[in-house]
Amino acid sequence: MSRAEILEQWREHLTTGRRRSPHTVRAYLATAARWLEQTGAESWPEVARLVASDVRNQLAARRADGIGNVSAARELSALKGFLAFARERAGDTAAAPLRLRGPRIKKGLPRPVTPDDAANLADEVKAAAAEDWIGARDRAVLLLMYGAGLRIAEALSLTAGDLPLGETLTVTGKGNKQRVVPILPIVRAAVADYAARCPWPLARQAPLFRGARGGPLGQGMVQKAMARARFALGLPVTATPHALRHSFATHLLGAGADLRSLQELLGHASLGSTQIYTKVDAATLLDTYRAAHPRER
Repeated sequence: MSRAEILEQWREHLTTGRRRSPHTVRAYLATAARWLEQTGAESWPEVARLVASDVRNQLAARRADGIGNVSAARELSALKGFLAFARERAGDTAAAPLRLRGPRIKKGLPRPVTPDDAANLADEVKAAAAEDWIGARDRAVLLLMYGAGLRIAEALSLTAGDLPLGETLTVTGKGNKQRVVPILPIVRAAVADYAARCPWPLARQAPLFRGARGGPLGQGMVQKAMARARFALGLPVTATPHALRHSFATHLLGAGADLRSLQELLGHASLGSTQIYTKVDAATLLDTYRAAHPRER
C-alpha cells in the first residue's frame, strides 16, 4: 500500500465517516502526510505500531516550525485520530489510546454583532452581488446562520430535498448528530426567494446552495461576501459568518432562553461549550452600561 492510498482512505474517513469540514480535512491530511514522511510508515499496521514518543517527536518538530498552542492542539488531535483509525484498519482495536495532553488554550469570548448589524449585513450582501440570484443566495445563507444558529458548513450542506422549508428543519451537525431548529418566516422567505431565482436545476439530492458555475457553494465565497459587506458597513473584522451564529446564541440568551435549550439549538455536545455565552451576555451588558451611564462618558 502506498502513502497516497493511506491518505486517500484517511480523507474518505474524515469526509464521509466523520463529516468533517473541508478546512479540518485539509489540516488533518497535512498532519498525517507529515507523520508518514517523518516515520517512514507505508502501511496501516506500520502506522498502528507507532507510539507516544513518535507523536511527541512530531509535535516537537512542529513547535520548532513556530506553531502556537491552537495549532499544536489541533495537530495532536489529528495524530490521535489518525492513529486510532490506523489501529482500526489494522485490526488492532485492543491497544490503549494515547495518553497525551495538549497545550492549554485560552478561549476568547465570541464577538456577536447587533441585531441591526446582522440584518444590514444580510441586506448588503444581497445588494452588492454581481447577479440578483447570487445576492439572494448569500442573504439566505447569512440568515440561516443568524436566524437559525447554523454553522456555515451546516447551511451549505442543505440539499434541494429540504425545500420548501417548514417551521422546523432537521440539521446534521458535528459528529453526524442531528438536531431540530426552528425556522423563522423571514428565513423561509429568503431561502424560497433564492430557490426561485437560482438558474441551476435543484434536484432533490443536489446541494441547495450553488456557486456561480453551478457547483456546490464553498465557504470561501460566503466569507468573501461577508468581508465585503462588513467593510462597506464599517464593521470590525470580527464580523465573520461564524459571528452570526454567536449572535444568534447571545441574543436568545439575553431574551431569556435557558442554557439547556440553547445547547440543543446549537448542537453542542456539552453544556460547557454553551456556557461561554453567559459570559458574552454579561460582557454585552457591561458595554451597554458603559455607553449609557453618565459617569462613564
